[in-house]
Amino acid sequence: MQLRSDNFQHGQSIPSKLAFGKRGAPVALSDNLSPHLAWKEAPLAARSFVLTCIDFDVPSKPDDVNQEGRSVPADLPRVEFVHWLMANIPVECGELGEGACSEGIVAHGKRAPYGPPGSVQGINDYTGWFAGDPDMRGEYLGYDGPCPPWNDSLLHHYHFRLYALDVEHLKLADGFTVSELRAAMDGHVLAEAELMGTYSLNPALD
Repeated sequence: MQLRSDNFQHGQSIPSKLAFGKRGAPVALSDNLSPHLAWKEAPLAARSFVLTCIDFDVPSKPDDVNQEGRSVPADLPRVEFVHWLMANIPVECGELGEGACSEGIVAHGKRAPYGPPGSVQGINDYTGWFAGDPDMRGEYLGYDGPCPPWNDSLLHHYHFRLYALDVEHLKLADGFTVSELRAAMDGHVLAEAELMGTYSLNPALD
């Protein structure tokens, strides 16, 4: 199974129009478009697809994050940050256009994000990130793109993964978590494909 995008190649930089944040002073909100994605060569036994986007390079401690005059050390232990979870994608679907599932930033989170008919979308980790911000806090569903710390010494890698499943539907409702998705998928994955893109807001990494 193969996964590709017209927006970026595997291992290359993700365009800022697909990100939540872009370089500003020091950060500005970006277009937050979901990327074009297309896939092929799924197993004949596939009955549905799952799509995830996860950054595994997120600082495990917030002490230095986005602090003027400080930087997040590259050797700091890292944790995951979920950017997108979508399940029950129909087996007939093989492509998502640019902006098809996200066309901008919605304060307090998208409540009913766009997706293929019958699909369900999970909660992403901007829900926790904005929990203390009264102007932004809420439940963030669907796709919200990259916005790594502008002072992070480490380049972030965003892993888009497509899973072909042997079932038509997982028993998940909109707003499911990554843990619930992993538990529901267990034992049903026939094949998977990955497309990885990079992104940074730190000019020192150019």
